[in-house]
Amino acid sequence: MGLFEGKVALVTGASSGIGAALALEFARQGADVALAARREDRLARVAREVEAAGRRALVVPCDVTRDGDCERVVAAAVERFGRLDVAMANAGFGVSGRFDELTLADYRRQFEVNVFGVMRTMYAALPELRKTRGRIGITGSVSGIVPLPITSAYSASKFAVRGLALAVCDELRAEGVSVTLIEPGFVVSEIRKVDNLGRLRETAREPIPKWLLLATDAAARKIARAVARRRREVVLTFHGKFGAWAYRHFPRTVHAFAARSVGERRSRSFRPGDPPPPDRPAG
Repeated sequence: MGLFEGKVALVTGASSGIGAALALEFARQGADVALAARREDRLARVAREVEAAGRRALVVPCDVTRDGDCERVVAAAVERFGRLDVAMANAGFGVSGRFDELTLADYRRQFEVNVFGVMRTMYAALPELRKTRGRIGITGSVSGIVPLPITSAYSASKFAVRGLALAVCDELRAEGVSVTLIEPGFVVSEIRKVDNLGRLRETAREPIPKWLLLATDAAARKIARAVARRRREVVLTFHGKFGAWAYRHFPRTVHAFAARSVGERRSRSFRPGDPPPPDRPAG
């Protein structure tokens, strides 16, 4: 019997990367899955994989930055499956660049997806999760523990998510609803090919060496297990755990190394005035 046999899971950001792998892993563990993201064509492909694993899938286009979208996804899931047991707030992207190169609009865009998008998902799902004494999973990042140069917007959003998750975890425990914060290191994903406007650049080079990247299916297995066990906080990948440990005990050394290694690296910021890319937006 799977970890989520007979359960219903909702995954935001389910069109690619960790979200798509999570949807399939929940299905393998016995759950029916509601798939939410902006790219309906990609969601349809993930849905076919879920159904091939023997479970039911529901595709609901959703933008977590729009009020009402998450409520619509939850309502559709309950109408189709009759209940909701797991809500995985996974949608996110990264804004990068030096602080003096970015604008308030860049930071707002980052927080709308990574922080308020998580909150919208939680608010929408909580009434149903209270009924089933369910589980909330939140995809944070090691960047919410270890801040690095050129990642101030992303790190700030993930620090906020970490504080939110760990505080709400204690608030909801008495009601039987668990909150699990997942903090991955480097995982195979499109996130590093998405620009500061949330646009996917298909031809962008992966800046992280392959040997440092955790496969998405391996990450999904670890995440599903942590959510099933109602873990409070889980850091993924060896280098992620080492980085968190090093920063906790030797913060000055980590900062000195980061400043030296980043140096004057060019920002990959993209401004609203840039010519639009030929490919579709991520999410």
